[in-house]
Amino acid sequence: MPDPYEDLAVDLISRAEKAVRRIGSLSAETGIQFEVQDAVDAVERGLPADYPAPADSDPPRRDLIARIVEDILSGAMYEE
Repeated sequence: MPDPYEDLAVDLISRAEKAVRRIGSLSAETGIQFEVQDAVDAVERGLPADYPAPADSDPPRRDLIARIVEDILSGAMYEE
């Protein structure tokens, strides 16, 4: 049986990677640096209104996305 939390994590990672690529390209073109929160905002804006949020005991979704973006930027996401 598929784990819904794993599916959400995979989806958020994919969305974060796309946001980092898109914002990174804009940054390279304009010379304007971006911050993690810029990528988090881009991911949040792209989520459907009914996108699940973590339970109250879990970290807020924005915090989770920020961790994912930081791991993408640092390369930790791709280490074995």
